[in-house]
Amino acid sequence: MHLVIIAWLYVVLMMAVAEATNTTGTVLGAIITFVLYGLLPMGLIAYIMGTPSRRRAARARQQAEREAAMKAGAAAPSGLAPDPGGQASADPLAPVRKEP
Repeated sequence: MHLVIIAWLYVVLMMAVAEATNTTGTVLGAIITFVLYGLLPMGLIAYIMGTPSRRRAARARQQAEREAAMKAGAAAPSGLAPDPGGQASADPLAPVRKEP
């Protein structure tokens, strides 16, 4: 993927140089050509194509954090509040209080 991006940026750079050195071209036009044909599309494509690897890295980081917490002796986060003795509740549902 990186090779395609580098090759396209090279082609766009050559287009920009040709526009800047042409008798009817301008340097501003060359800069706009490079940004609009090169940087913006390739940045968008690189971001989209990199999404799966970013997700994999985030999942691996979360898994490593969970394993580190388990090794440290911490209970797995269950969303339940511990009882006054510091132990997690064995009941998966929270008790319902009656109104007075």
